[in-house]
Amino acid sequence: MPEVDHRALEAGLDALDAPALVQQGPSGLRRFAAVVLPPLVAVVLIIVVWQALWAAALWPEWKLPSPLAVAGEFVRLAGEGKITETLWTSTHRAVLGFLVAVAIGTPLGLVVARVRVVRAAIGPLLSGLQSLPSVAWVPAAVLWLGLNDSMIYAVVLLGAVPSIANGLVAGIDQVPPLLLRVGSVLGAGRLQSARHVLLPAAFPGYLAGLKQGWAFSWRSLMAAEIIARSPDLGIGLGQLLEQGRLLTDMSTVITAILLILAVGIGVELLFFRPLERRVLRSRGLTGAPA
Repeated sequence: MPEVDHRALEAGLDALDAPALVQQGPSGLRRFAAVVLPPLVAVVLIIVVWQALWAAALWPEWKLPSPLAVAGEFVRLAGEGKITETLWTSTHRAVLGFLVAVAIGTPLGLVVARVRVVRAAIGPLLSGLQSLPSVAWVPAAVLWLGLNDSMIYAVVLLGAVPSIANGLVAGIDQVPPLLLRVGSVLGAGRLQSARHVLLPAAFPGYLAGLKQGWAFSWRSLMAAEIIARSPDLGIGLGQLLEQGRLLTDMSTVITAILLILAVGIGVELLFFRPLERRVLRSRGLTGAPA
């Protein structure tokens, strides 16, 4: 029987345990070409097609304004301070509502995932609430709370909390039981096990729930602002969109749509994507997209 080379075996095992060397990132020009250039090209193509459709006069001007007309409307609204006002009104509502939803949905998801009786009782209800369109809550919230900020936040919470809780439940369900047993063997109590073992292991699923919760809170907010209008509510992006519809001003409508889209893209690029990339790399997935 051949003799085993223990040193070679140990070196091989150490190589398996050692983290992979981080490859040197691409140069600045290549990174720009790979990350920034494709979206810019897509935007330019969209504007070119838009301009061509407008030039073909397939629809009247009030239905399809030119890109220059929309740009002029944006400049006018910015000059009047309405862009800043509407962005602040809507984004601060969305952020505050989302943070409160996280504070409610996280412990709720943890309890649902770990307590069987609670899961059997309200688990199906959470799934049903997640699939319920947020706009359905607006009439009820108006009747319950009136035309005020409380109504807006109630609609946002009802749209976001179920998604966040269900995301955490899904993440916890994918945690190997072995990790929890190891935590118990090392002396971790229930709270310590939840904090140091369960939540970190379930974080990828929880992060997916957070992303979906933000999307639902943003949609819920827009639905509430479009339907419920009052001087006490101020002017948000939803009110600006509805105002353009009432005035048959398609330039204002498109401007509001682009602003709503820009906020959604900005939150994804500035917050969720870097956080997701950091989580994936911390788990050795260095091939995560930049």
